Amino acid sequence: MSNGSAKPAPRVTFAPITPNNLGTVRKLNSVLFPIKYSEKFYSDILLPEVEDFCQLVYYNDIPVGTICCRLEAKNGQNILYLMTMGVLAPYRSRKLGSQSLELKFYERHGFKEVEIHKDYYKKIVPHDAWVLEKVFS
Repeated sequence: MSNGSAKPAPRVTFAPITPNNLGTVRKLNSVLFPIKYSEKFYSDILLPEVEDFCQLVYYNDIPVGTICCRLEAKNGQNILYLMTMGVLAPYRSRKLGSQSLELKFYERHGFKEVEIHKDYYKKIVPHDAWVLEKVFS
């Protein structure tokens, strides 16, 4: 017999960043990161070629994080560069970052880990940055 006290599992979802939710991305980034991003940063994350990778992270329909990427040319190939990924502090213990950065998500989209930059971030913990790469033809 159920006592009705069982809570449904939290729902984590992702949505592409669009002009309509860009204000939410700006606000989240201002809280998450110790720097102010340029207008170019925000115009780059709206480009159609990164739509599948630049995402808002939702926890039970509440925007709580961002994933922002850009395309770069390297050795004659286009690669996707993960610029930022952050989750609001009250939601970090809920493994949202882990769900956002699950390696299988990136492997499913053709990414490979190519290196780790030790002490890349000075004002953010952890200080290391992982470099994931995807080659576009």
